[in-house]
Amino acid sequence: MGATFIHIGALIAGFLLDTTIGDPACLPHPVVSFGKLIKWFEKRLNKGAYRFIKGAFMSILLVGTTFTLTYYGLVLSERIHPAIALTLNSLIVFISLSALTLRKEVKMVFEALEQSLHKGRIQVARIVGRDTKNLNPQQIRIAALETLSENLSDGVIAPLFWFALLGAPGMLSYKMINTLDSMIGYKNERYLYYGKFAARLDDVANYIPARLTAILMLLVSGNLSKTRFVASNGNKHTSPNSGYPEAALAGILDCRFGGPNYYFGEKLSKPYIGNTDKNLDDSDLNLSLAINQRCEISMLLLVCLAVFIPTLF
Repeated sequence: MGATFIHIGALIAGFLLDTTIGDPACLPHPVVSFGKLIKWFEKRLNKGAYRFIKGAFMSILLVGTTFTLTYYGLVLSERIHPAIALTLNSLIVFISLSALTLRKEVKMVFEALEQSLHKGRIQVARIVGRDTKNLNPQQIRIAALETLSENLSDGVIAPLFWFALLGAPGMLSYKMINTLDSMIGYKNERYLYYGKFAARLDDVANYIPARLTAILMLLVSGNLSKTRFVASNGNKHTSPNSGYPEAALAGILDCRFGGPNYYFGEKLSKPYIGNTDKNLDDSDLNLSLAINQRCEISMLLLVCLAVFIPTLF
């Protein structure tokens, strides 16, 4: 059983596990452990002087340790038995993807909103960082679909991209980077300096995947003519990356994302992405979910080819 077979087999097995069972609540998830490590360091380092240096040190240490331990652990497993290596690689792929869970969460927002505005606000608060207590139905649907497009990149395309470059160790290290950003990458008083390096590291790690996600979305939906729209609207976001998949979906749905929102009680005025103030409904949700699934499968095939083709030379 060669290394190429292990990598491709693990990709397919892990992908199928994620798309069929998602993230079972009964199973421990490494992101939880990542979060506990980040909190442990933050409690001891995020104070006093040199906070940027301390935050950078923690980020490099955690990402480097994740890659090193995973790499040598997988090398050892392959020496013991290739089947063990295949199993471990498959599990890493499985726990690093969040395709099914994301789609289910977004669909549940639309279903909750059909029951009541209050339930819709509660459900969307599970997947977005903005304040949700005053959102109207249209804003709730926008928030859910924005998250669907952003997290297609963060939760599926980017992990697969880093698998193609650096294998399972790269994939799991990306999850550590993403977790760091989600926990300390805020521009508030507490994390402005301590989390700055982690936020920039996440920007770098997602730079290519975010733009690749947008291209895949246009491709699988037959909307390559919207490439110019994405190019002109993708930079209308506080994040250097999130705007591109958002712009792709806004172009496909012919709707408008972005605009002002409240975060931690403070109003943040963000530019609009798109021009059509369209009322979103279940047909927009269904199309968005279908695009996500097509992108996931397309990226899986691309990564399998990227792993296989070098063996021909």
